[in-house]
Amino acid sequence: MDWIAARPLQRLERLFWLEMEADSGGITYKLTPPGWIEVESDRSANVESDKAFVAMWFNPEMGDAYRLGIKPAIEDDAGYRAIRVDAVGHTGKIDDRIIAEIRESRFLVADFTGHQSVYFEVGLAMGRRLPVIWLCREDHFNATHFDTRQYNHIVWKEPADLREKLAVRIRAVVGLGPGKMP
Repeated sequence: MDWIAARPLQRLERLFWLEMEADSGGITYKLTPPGWIEVESDRSANVESDKAFVAMWFNPEMGDAYRLGIKPAIEDDAGYRAIRVDAVGHTGKIDDRIIAEIRESRFLVADFTGHQSVYFEVGLAMGRRLPVIWLCREDHFNATHFDTRQYNHIVWKEPADLREKLAVRIRAVVGLGPGKMP
């Protein structure tokens, strides 16, 4: 092994994230328990967070669905804070703000009503091992992309229906948030 390749390995050994083992077959490296913790910490659900990121169509016809269904299910019924990127101030690229908010969230709620592209947000959340709760209004569900139909969507008709179903799903999938006592 040349000295350039060895330097990062030595740094990881000094951090106690990696162990070198030498035997007759040569030198091998293995992750230590703290090393595994470090690797997994960047890809695991943010279980201490009180945020729930909401990805959805920002069309006015979805206003009641958010105000009367999604937001109260997340905040009042489950005890998390609903975060929608259109309601968060930012000065740079919106994608940067989306990434930052999802990285800080406990889970993601994705509504596919209107056949909007929330795939970026869902993919990022899934890659970070965050629970994703899939939604779609009943009259739009048959037009959802076939790749998403394999997931258990909450199919809803009215905001009150959405609120009830979403609150139950949040409690089942992630549990009550720090803002809600059982």
